Amino acid sequence: MSKKIKLEFKNLFNEVRQKILAARFIAVKNINTIQVLTNYEIGRLIIEHEQSGKKRAGYGKETIKELSESLSYEFGRGFSSSNLEYMRKFYLLYQARSAQILQPVSAISQTASGKLNKPAFSLSWSQYVFLIGIKDNDARSFYEIEAANNSWTLPELNRQFNSGLYERLALSRDKEGVRKLAKEGQVISKQEDLLKEPYVLEFLGIDEKAKYSESDLESAIINKIEAFLLELGKGFLFEARQKRFTFDEDHYFVDLVFYNRLLGCYVLIDLKIGKLNHQDIGQMQMYVNYFDRHVKTKDEGSTIGIILCRKNREALVEITLPKNANILAKEYRLYLPSKEELRNKLIEWTEDK
Repeated sequence: MSKKIKLEFKNLFNEVRQKILAARFIAVKNINTIQVLTNYEIGRLIIEHEQSGKKRAGYGKETIKELSESLSYEFGRGFSSSNLEYMRKFYLLYQARSAQILQPVSAISQTASGKLNKPAFSLSWSQYVFLIGIKDNDARSFYEIEAANNSWTLPELNRQFNSGLYERLALSRDKEGVRKLAKEGQVISKQEDLLKEPYVLEFLGIDEKAKYSESDLESAIINKIEAFLLELGKGFLFEARQKRFTFDEDHYFVDLVFYNRLLGCYVLIDLKIGKLNHQDIGQMQMYVNYFDRHVKTKDEGSTIGIILCRKNREALVEITLPKNANILAKEYRLYLPSKEELRNKLIEWTEDK
């Protein structure tokens, strides 16, 4: 077989392979969609049966138990009493979407263009089971939007919830911004949209009480760069570690350099484990000024500088920097924060606004 024939065959193989992989992806996605819609319909039927049934104590539980036994006998696993109860709760929480369901489950079909009608639900059943457990309606809505937009797996959704992503983003926004989080998810259109309070780095595996240096922290981040990018948020690309630039014959090093493609700007991160002082803030200001004047192009946005520190000193930052400076000091934690603590802080913050 000649090289030309081999190349043509390789191209054919790659094209066929891509078609198969794409088809399998669509098939799996459609199976998940049908499962979720089916469970929604089962939940609806259970609720309607309860509403028209006898109003006596325990009637609903007895119904679910009997239904579970009958369905399990005929169809096998997947219809335990607990799972049927999830389907019931699922319908109660999302019944307002009934109008979005274009066709009943039994009639799901393709349009003339060959595309499936857009489903009312975009996540897997296991992810909706997780969301059902979130009591706050705004937080539940936020996590559903973000999971769908970012293709989070269930472990990723679980981690973002446990790290209090919704509360941490909300603490960096005004009241209108908090409302938008629940309706639209995290939309990146300005600098403030990137921020969280605090940043959570529990995935680094560093003991909060252990002695470690800024170099140790930096190395741990590099070793877990994928998880760190997920924590930073949308649109971040890693560019360099210890990025060197020379000014007046002196060498300076930026701990971590990222680029945010959504804002079209560089984001510089300096790591501080000791007490934040005005020299740290001034140093970051110099880094940002250098990138703005000598690195970024005229079409790119202003460089953002973030000092990740153990303890933020907002008053010091405010008095050191001019207004509207692109320098921010944000706390980091090496453990998952208390959800209750974050909720209380958010309540206090919104009451003060």
